[in-house]
Amino acid sequence: MSYLLFTIINNVFNLLQMLIMVRVILSWIPHDPYNQMIRLLYQVTDPILRPIKDILPFHSMGMDFSPIAAFILLGIVKRILLSVI
Repeated sequence: MSYLLFTIINNVFNLLQMLIMVRVILSWIPHDPYNQMIRLLYQVTDPILRPIKDILPFHSMGMDFSPIAAFILLGIVKRILLSVI
């Protein structure tokens, strides 16, 4: 049972990190923000990135470091959760 929980937690966090990476790549290329898949991507990643954007002071300088911070925080939370199992 703990192996199943370990696998689920690991896969969920990996998926979240992958979705954030896709969002970063999309920010570099023109895309349709009204596309259903793009909107779903934003709906999933915004709850993670928005609070970080609000906290980080660097966003006003034209660079968005929230994906980097999200990767670090998700990695830390994932390690903590997986070490408890």
